[in-house]
Amino acid sequence: MRWLLLCFISLFFVSATYSPEMVDSCVEIQEDCTYEGMKLYGKIKFVTSFPDIKIKYVESFPDLKVKFVSSFPDDCGEWQIVESFPDLEVQIVESFPDIEVQVVESFPGLP
Repeated sequence: MRWLLLCFISLFFVSATYSPEMVDSCVEIQEDCTYEGMKLYGKIKFVTSFPDIKIKYVESFPDLKVKFVSSFPDDCGEWQIVESFPDLEVQIVESFPDIEVQVVESFPGLP
């Protein structure tokens, strides 16, 4: 959420004119549950290098709520951990994440 505030501040100071296209470029997770074209649900493999996306676990104000499931990860925020043939490779970091994630037991998806 901090990135959105920073983005609006930078738009205010950099541009004297408002453009919806400029704001759209600041939004990271789209309504269809994608980040830069990558779906944020499905089979996930955790890696230590060369990830598709970097995440940071948080307790509040996440960009995405994630529920770990054992099968059928078909909805936004549902992740099934696999070792082979992942849809997305994820690295857990403490600094400079692409998105911040909160692990939940129910109601995964966009907050």
